[in-house]
Amino acid sequence: MVDAGADMLHFDVMDGEFVPNFAISPPLIAAVRQITEVPFDVHIMVTHPLRYTNALAEAGADFITFHIESSDEPNEVISAIKAHGLKPGLAFSPKTPTTAVIPYLSDIDLVLPMSVEPGLGGQAFQPSTFEKIAALHQINQNLEQPPEISIDGGVTTEIAPRAICEGVTILVAGTAIFRSQQPEAVIEKLRTGTA
Repeated sequence: MVDAGADMLHFDVMDGEFVPNFAISPPLIAAVRQITEVPFDVHIMVTHPLRYTNALAEAGADFITFHIESSDEPNEVISAIKAHGLKPGLAFSPKTPTTAVIPYLSDIDLVLPMSVEPGLGGQAFQPSTFEKIAALHQINQNLEQPPEISIDGGVTTEIAPRAICEGVTILVAGTAIFRSQQPEAVIEKLRTGTA
């Protein structure tokens, strides 16, 4: 995907407990790191994110994005990620209110309101995510170092323009790119916000 124009690679790590699926291990991320220098955004959908920070740091992650709904204390996870010189991100599921992540926005580099239920690809984008994006963008205006706003799940070239308009700075697209015969064109449309 880097050859097709991707600015960043997004990896999903799942433990089969926090979400029902298993996906991508640190050794696989490390193998990809050997062939590219683009930033790695590693989204960990796991019950205990603290167990993964060391391995993901060694694998070459740049961002480690964990879920507010996980069992570990958020400030401890944020500190552990920063201790490796990496950028912490905080994700939250569609049913979790935006207020749950507000106390941490000044301490993270990325916030991710999930636009689908975590753990399963190919789901449709939930329109209520736009309200969360707008709320986060508004709060960001008052922060000295606001986090990037990312969305993940059901992102298409039709959704991208409004998402960008509402304040999204990182678009994560899987199905829209991988199922396309012209991934370069899809990535360019996502980047420019043109449908």
